[in-house]
Amino acid sequence: RICPFTGKKANRANKVSFSNHKTKKLQFVNLQYKKVWWEAGKRFVKLRLSTKALKTIEKNGIDAVAKKAGIDLRKK
Repeated sequence: RICPFTGKKANRANKVSFSNHKTKKLQFVNLQYKKVWWEAGKRFVKLRLSTKALKTIEKNGIDAVAKKAGIDLRKK
């Protein structure tokens, strides 16, 4: 469960009970399946992205974000 655009992955954390007993748990990344319009390819691209990556795509555009992450959108 890793975001391909941002590289975000699960975080190890402690679950702390009322008696202060600590057990290990994983905090997963908020990944969403989204169809994003790719202007250069004139089609939708279905991706599994973190919500942080979605906000970055909204701000900078999918081409710039994919190029920075080293992802080829033509394959998908």
